Amino acid sequence: MTTSFASALTAAHEAAASQHYPQGALYVVATPIGNLADISLRALHVLQMVDCIACEDTRHTQGMLRSYGIDRPGSQLLAVHQHNEAEAAQQVISRLQQGQRVAYVSDAGTPGVSDPGARLCAALQVVGLRSIPLPGASSVTSAISVAGAVTPGQGENGFLFAGFLPTKNAERLSAVQKLADEPRCTVLLEAPHRIIDMAQALSLLGDRPVTLAREITKQFEDIATMPASELVSWLQASPQRVKGEFAIVLHPVALQQGEGLDSEAERVLKLLLAELPTKAAVKLATEITGASRNTLYDRALELKRAAEEE
Repeated sequence: MTTSFASALTAAHEAAASQHYPQGALYVVATPIGNLADISLRALHVLQMVDCIACEDTRHTQGMLRSYGIDRPGSQLLAVHQHNEAEAAQQVISRLQQGQRVAYVSDAGTPGVSDPGARLCAALQVVGLRSIPLPGASSVTSAISVAGAVTPGQGENGFLFAGFLPTKNAERLSAVQKLADEPRCTVLLEAPHRIIDMAQALSLLGDRPVTLAREITKQFEDIATMPASELVSWLQASPQRVKGEFAIVLHPVALQQGEGLDSEAERVLKLLLAELPTKAAVKLATEITGASRNTLYDRALELKRAAEEE
């Protein structure tokens, strides 16, 4: 079934044409990671407006543009991929210095995150040219949004994007062992032909919860959370489960009630106790550090008693 985006192109023009689009600027455009409808109106407008589109794969981008009803001749597409990014950046710089507007797209998602684009933007910064982001689809943030793994005030806040781990088994195992000590939520990416090897390596994490997000936004999207030790058996339970691209979310290491405080939680608690009543200090320390309220309260009482005995 062919989908028409004619009404979307009209809406894109009506919504975005009146905005200011500086000349001599690179427009870094996020494109869908599977579902073509996950394109912004501003992205559609810019892809029609710019003088040139730099892209990871010209044939892939040409097909995407035609799906939207955008017809750009091959002469207006410039290949900027992993293997030529540094050299091709000079061609983009030359166009921008002539006052052209250039868009950059990767094959899917947000450029410069796991795909090419970072070197291109860095080269523009060196010569004082501007890069303008057009946000959109990202497998990283999409997986994070449904994993339930980043909760403000609980454990370590934020997340680490680790991307693709090494392909060699020994190096991959070493990387996973290092991640075992990382308290923050961590996001990995993996290809289908290596996902079993990745799952076997992640089994080192034991009961640590892991969310597998497969084929995000596509017809056979599958998202499941389980202990790391169960990943291999879950994947092998169905041939379908090892197909597609994967975003993998390692949930943060939980602080267990009754465990001792780490040095940062102890430091924060002491600073707050010097200025606030015990209950207020403990409440605020819990919110700041994510440590157990009961553990913080017990430690606060210990500190109070020690101070009184001095």
